[in-house]
Amino acid sequence: MSTAPAPERMPALYLSHGAPPLADDALWTGQLAAWSADLPRPKAILMISAHWEEAPLALGATETVPLVYDFWGFPEHYYQVRYAAPGAPELADSVRKLLRAPGIPVQDVPDRGLDHGAYVPLVEMYPDADIPVLQVSMPTLDPQKLMDIGRRLAPLRDEGVLIVGSGFFTHNLAALRQGGIPAWSAEFDEWGQRALDAGDVDSLLDFLRKSPAGALAHPRTEHFAPLFVTMGLAEAAGELESQRSVIDGFWLGLAKRSVQFG
Repeated sequence: MSTAPAPERMPALYLSHGAPPLADDALWTGQLAAWSADLPRPKAILMISAHWEEAPLALGATETVPLVYDFWGFPEHYYQVRYAAPGAPELADSVRKLLRAPGIPVQDVPDRGLDHGAYVPLVEMYPDADIPVLQVSMPTLDPQKLMDIGRRLAPLRDEGVLIVGSGFFTHNLAALRQGGIPAWSAEFDEWGQRALDAGDVDSLLDFLRKSPAGALAHPRTEHFAPLFVTMGLAEAAGELESQRSVIDGFWLGLAKRSVQFG
């Protein structure tokens, strides 16, 4: 009697997802494509994006529905992008079982398509759109609670699911009034790299107080928050020390640091 081999454990990712014009940046699109080419092929992809905050935690569409073009003032062709990945109803069932507990509801939003924090990087990493994708909301911005969500989702990695926290390592559009790389962006990025390399979880959890220019780099913390889901995934597998930055540098003054655990 033969049995199918167990799926390879998938790494856990946090990536800086950019904006729709990322598609015009040959360097960054090439980096994302090379990254995905180095990963085992996922059975499914679970996305946690900075652009969907909803409580209780919500599961997006489990069949293909239109994308969410959650941006304004861009040229029309950015609103013509399509990413018709298959839905992931089996993955949604697994997520419900792992996350639902007494007093912790999980809701379904069946018409909620992928937002740009999900589809913009996926277009570059998996352009054939042939891997089932599910997006879930962030029900909180509390770093500790987000790490706990990651811990609870960790078994999915052993089922071939690629889990991606999608944010931006620095994110303050209002402060980008001058050209070049702002000092606050560079300082926070350097600090964040050191903290990740050292596995300094306590400092990362308290980043607004313990980092230089934290309040300027993240005046609102939703773009850093997905990192904590990824860290929870890594902690559950004892992989916090396995972190490496796959992509670094800056884009329009914002740090595009993107990391992999495992």
